[in-house]
Amino acid sequence: MTAGPAQPGRRSAWRRIVLMSYLLALVASWCVLAVQSDGARPRSERGERVAAIPEATAEDFGGADQPRVELAYRELGKPSSPAIVLIHGSPGSLQDFHALAEMLATEWRVIVPDLPGFGRSQRFVRDYSSRAHARYLIGLLDSLGIDEVHLVAFSMGGAVALEFSDLAPARVKSIAMVAALGVVEHELFGDPRLNHLVHGAQLAVLQILRFSVPHFGALDRCALNVPYARNFFDTDQSRLRPILERVLAPVLIVHGQRDFLVPISAAREHHRIVPHSELSERDGSHFLLWTDSRWVAETLADFAARVERGEALSSQEAPPERLAAAAAPADSRVPRTLFTELLLAFLLAVATFVSEDLTCVGAGLLIASERMSATFAVAGALIGIFVGDIGLFLLGRAFVHPLVRGRIGRRFVSEAALERGRDWLARHDGKAILMARFMPGLRLPTYLAAGALGMPFLRFTLLFLLAACLWTPLLVLGAAWLGEPALRLAERFGAFGPWMLLLAALAILLLLRAIVALFTWRGRRRLLGRFRKWTRFEFWPPWLFYPPVIAKLIALSLRHRGFGTVTAVNPGIEHGGFVGESKFRILRNLEGAGSAIAQSELVLANWSGEERVGFVREFMTRFALDFPIVLKPDIGQRGSGVQILRDDAALRRFLEHEMALDHVVQEYVAGVEFGIFYVRDPDQPNGYLLSLTEKRMPAVIGDGVSTLERLILADDRAVTIADTYFERNRDRLNAVPRLGESCRLVELGTHCRGAVFLDGRAIETPELTREIDRIARAFDGFHFGRFDIRARDLESFKAGRDLKVIELNGVTAEATHIYDPNCALLEAYRVLFEQWEIAFRIGSKLRERGVRTTSLVELLREFQRYRRSQRSHAKN
Repeated sequence: MTAGPAQPGRRSAWRRIVLMSYLLALVASWCVLAVQSDGARPRSERGERVAAIPEATAEDFGGADQPRVELAYRELGKPSSPAIVLIHGSPGSLQDFHALAEMLATEWRVIVPDLPGFGRSQRFVRDYSSRAHARYLIGLLDSLGIDEVHLVAFSMGGAVALEFSDLAPARVKSIAMVAALGVVEHELFGDPRLNHLVHGAQLAVLQILRFSVPHFGALDRCALNVPYARNFFDTDQSRLRPILERVLAPVLIVHGQRDFLVPISAAREHHRIVPHSELSERDGSHFLLWTDSRWVAETLADFAARVERGEALSSQEAPPERLAAAAAPADSRVPRTLFTELLLAFLLAVATFVSEDLTCVGAGLLIASERMSATFAVAGALIGIFVGDIGLFLLGRAFVHPLVRGRIGRRFVSEAALERGRDWLARHDGKAILMARFMPGLRLPTYLAAGALGMPFLRFTLLFLLAACLWTPLLVLGAAWLGEPALRLAERFGAFGPWMLLLAALAILLLLRAIVALFTWRGRRRLLGRFRKWTRFEFWPPWLFYPPVIAKLIALSLRHRGFGTVTAVNPGIEHGGFVGESKFRILRNLEGAGSAIAQSELVLANWSGEERVGFVREFMTRFALDFPIVLKPDIGQRGSGVQILRDDAALRRFLEHEMALDHVVQEYVAGVEFGIFYVRDPDQPNGYLLSLTEKRMPAVIGDGVSTLERLILADDRAVTIADTYFERNRDRLNAVPRLGESCRLVELGTHCRGAVFLDGRAIETPELTREIDRIARAFDGFHFGRFDIRARDLESFKAGRDLKVIELNGVTAEATHIYDPNCALLEAYRVLFEQWEIAFRIGSKLRERGVRTTSLVELLREFQRYRRSQRSHAKN
């Protein structure tokens, strides 16, 4: 009987053991890395020598007082013969030239160094760029007393040889580039910024692995290590074309026609722009150095011998036709190789884990710019999307509920969205997988729900693949079609071209999504809702609506000696009601108004769950209340965290398990609701109503056929904020209301949670004004704010009878009649400007009478405190 329940505990214990073991191993690995961080070189082998060279960077060469860097090197051949320096690539070491060095050593003095960060030279230095490496080579030759050399460079070593010739042209007898890179236009993707971004991403991954995996230095000894990545990241390859164009020494270019790392087109471009160069092509790959080492040795030896005899061309001896070819503009077309296509496809696959749709648009732009073929672009995006879909399915099967309930998981998908995906999947079965791929907002929750529901893996794998095969080519090729004019537009903006291209990519994504959405009724309705949301200011996000108001506040602050002036407007409320005020204390201060205040009590978060439940039950008994009952955070704004609990089970669940902050328990007041903005100048005996808002709880009428979800989308207003209504009604979205049945969509009179606000100033009466003034004057220290009031019906409200204040908001409350659909934007700003002018005017008068104000720093600190507490508000 006890074995079963013990299993989760044992699994948890094992997880802790594994985690602690990993952390201990990681700390031990960091200690080993710290010991090795002095950059000491690995143990040398027989035949290697060591030279201590002043530390160098791309910008300068350290003097005698600078730290020394140890370079390992081999020296072969006759010391009296002309010197040849063999420069390895990245990753690489002097061991790469083992066979070649032995062959050349029969006639030449051969120097084979390990560049810093590679082989057995010092591993950690400040700068791994090719220019810094060239300075180290100059230092090595100085230490050996060698004035002039023939440089033989392999792969990335070509950049080092070119930088050497730029730094010390008089010391270079010749340059031989063996499968060597040069002009950046033929390297990787042909764009220095894109190349640098890829090199940076590679470096970041290796750095993360180095410090997140307990390897005890093993990763530093691998070929693909951090120094290798730093070599590419630190090197500015855009410098190499100008260096090639002005190189003076004889140049030999040796290249394989099937080189998939550095394409043969690069060698031919080098041969073109260096008019005195020689080009020797071979039917081989990037690794001619090993596959054809005898031929390479003979070619290099013959070239060096001709240079020594003065038979090789120098820059002054270039033929006229070669000079003319060198002066011609470079071919703007970027050559594609199998390696770059595969690498780009891999990067696209990885990028889909960040944003599938944006990656597909990026793939389309790569096709449009001819940097990638359509086949590889579609394949890369398709593989990434398919793997991601399977990953979501498996996550749903193994971790869905802990994932969604965690802080990180909630940022990507809410539990409400997951429930919608589960309901969608249950209704449409396998078709939902295909449909969700084409419907924004359903993909993530539906795929997670597919795993959580335990759907057959093989069946859904095939459906995932089918959906991805339909969606991916459509988006990628559509983006490629739209991308051609976007690229032409970006070219016209010069330095701003990349930004324009980014904007174009986003525009293409939105356009393609819109086109796809047009194929379904649901998609068309959602598009209509989004359009209306941006054309009606009542639905605008704060960052779009409030800048003019903020500008007005700044102007008023300057006129009234500081922003804190406005916090004096309500001395009886913390900070005037700007932020952080207690709802319960405000209601207590209104007790003098008698029965016009809704019955409320404060439930403390530091009580036990049973104490909370008992206190609320006692409160309900004392005032003869029944369910529903209202619970709201004591400190909160805009309806955040408000709960309407309808039975004892919901009450216990919330009070015992979900309540993390002090809450106000309040009687539920049925009837109509209004927002009344009240103002009383301290020099006047009575106040007046600045604004009166009628709050209506929207509803849709059933037709006996449509689900509630469809009814919401079919409603001309509800479709504008459909997501809000979906979340509030997630448990009944799939229900089909009866013919004529009215389905209320929200129960709280908060605009941001879906209530409809109408201008109610026309129903203001003298009786209502007198009653509101009586209630407000019962609160000593209140002059400016908005009452949220409920009444039995409209006639009772107009007569000022049987009103119930359920909340009072201070200085940051708004005259909410501006959210009437018929209110114009300029009128809304006029009302808000007038409201804040009144607040500052009253605040100035009260400040002069000794009322304390709150500084802007204090307000910001209080706002941050509120924001932290708001994360704990329950969402219903």
